Amino acid sequence: MQDHRTPVTVIGLGSMGTALAEAFLDAGHPTTVWNRTAAKAAPLVGKGAEQAETIEDAVAASPLVVTCLTTFDDTQVALEPARAALRGRALVTLNSGSPAEARQTADWVISHGARFLAGAIKNVPSAVGAPDTLLYYSGDKTVFEEFEATLKVLGGDTVHLGDETDLAALYEMAVGVTLLPTLVGFFQGAAAVQSRGLEVASMVRFSEKWLDMIKSLLPVFADEIDRGDYTNAASSVNLFLTAADHDAAMTRETNVDTAWLAPLNDLVRRAAEAGHGDHNISALVEVLKLQERAA
Repeated sequence: MQDHRTPVTVIGLGSMGTALAEAFLDAGHPTTVWNRTAAKAAPLVGKGAEQAETIEDAVAASPLVVTCLTTFDDTQVALEPARAALRGRALVTLNSGSPAEARQTADWVISHGARFLAGAIKNVPSAVGAPDTLLYYSGDKTVFEEFEATLKVLGGDTVHLGDETDLAALYEMAVGVTLLPTLVGFFQGAAAVQSRGLEVASMVRFSEKWLDMIKSLLPVFADEIDRGDYTNAASSVNLFLTAADHDAAMTRETNVDTAWLAPLNDLVRRAAEAGHGDHNISALVEVLKLQERAA
C-alpha cells in the first residue's frame, strides 16, 4: 500500500526536474508531472507518473508542488495560469536566483494563498536521492516540518536554514560562486598538461588531493574571517603575490591563456596595498567588501 505517501507534483522536466520526479516515484509517492513541452513527460509516465494536461491540473493534483525551472521569474510565469489553484498548496521552488527574487516570489505565492519554501540542490541530477546529497531550504518552517520526510527522498542531507525566505538563495550564491573559478583552474591545468602531450587523466588524482587540502582549510579561514583576525599567516597575501608572477611564465611555457587570473591577482595586490601583505590570504575578504560611500 502506498496511500501513506504524500502526493507530489513536479513542474519542469529538464534533467534535474526529471531526476526529482524519478526519486519521488522510486520512493512510492504518487507523482504528477507537467512540462511546457509535454513530450518530456513520456518516460516518467512510463514509470508510473500521472501527466497533467494543464499546469492548473498539475498544481491542483497534489498538496506539495515542487518546481524545477531556471529562475524565479520563470517559475512565476509558468504558475501564473494556475494562481487560483495555488490556494492551500505548499510550493517548493528549486531554481537559481537572487535573494531579492526569492523574497518577491515568496510574496507572490503567499498572496495567492499558498505556503512557500525556497530550496537549492547542491549536486548533479545523477546524485538526486543519494544519502549524502545536500539540499537546503528556507521559508515557512511548517512546510518543511510537514513534508520533511518527502523532501528527504531527494537527498539525505536536507537542511532548513531558517524562516527568512531568501536564505536558500543567499547560500546558493555564496556557495555556488566557487564552482566556475575552480573548474577554470582545472581546465587551465588540463591544457598545460596536454601541451606536453600528456593525458589530463594523469593529473586527476593530484587535483583531487589538492582540493582535499583546500577543503581542510575552509573551517580555518571561516574562523579567521568571523573573528576578523588574519595574523596567523600560514599562507600570506605576499606569498600569493609572488606566485602571481608565475602566470606569464606559464603562458610562455605552455601557450595556455592565463589572462582569466588577472583580476584575481589584482585582488591580491589590492590586499597587500591595504596593509594585509603579512596577513593570511583569508584577509582578501576585507578587500571584497565594498566600502560604504560617504554621503
